[in-house]
Amino acid sequence: MKNPVIVKSFQNGLAIYLDNEIPFSKLVEEIAFKFRESAHFFKDASMVVSFEGRELSDIEERQLVNTISANSQLNIVCIMGKNEETNKNYVKALQKLSYHQQAMENAGQFYKGTLKDGQTLETENSVIVLGDVYPGASIVSNKDIVVLGGLYGQAYAGGNGEDGHFVVALEMSPEKLKIGDFKYKTSEKQSRWPIKPKVQPKIAYVRDQRVLMEPITKELLNDLPV
Repeated sequence: MKNPVIVKSFQNGLAIYLDNEIPFSKLVEEIAFKFRESAHFFKDASMVVSFEGRELSDIEERQLVNTISANSQLNIVCIMGKNEETNKNYVKALQKLSYHQQAMENAGQFYKGTLKDGQTLETENSVIVLGDVYPGASIVSNKDIVVLGGLYGQAYAGGNGEDGHFVVALEMSPEKLKIGDFKYKTSEKQSRWPIKPKVQPKIAYVRDQRVLMEPITKELLNDLPV
């Protein structure tokens, strides 16, 4: 009988190939077993995952991610989409974000976990969140904010009044966002739960007294006024 779950690694992530015929509950059991057995190998690495070979609903994807987290110390920062070009851009962005992590490590702090409705994280330093920021949650930093996950709640960076601060997220869909004295203005109505299994890394920064929010590219990072 063929293996119902095959795990292959790629740069910064894991591709998980799923059997398209067996019941979903059996897939959950198989993934739990595989990641429990290999927990010592992956340790507490931060990775993205992609699910291949089977169409999954958002609920099923979240259940698989929760199963991986419950049976290993892996930190799943997000689920990669199916678009190859988007995935390539994501990997490049993640590499750039890793550079920012190294630059911020001495002066900043890390928060590992998900911020849920009603929770607030405040710091005088730059902060890197290894998880999601759900609607109703907020991050307040005197310096910079990097979310290696989805930003769906509120973010306030640059509280120290200095210029050049920014907010970065792998999935950027904030309820409210402010950098220094400037608020990000959007005409789009935000859903209470806009979490989607796609990757769209973006950075928000101030230019000409406006908060701009743009997809991360190498050219943009080189040209940022930060």
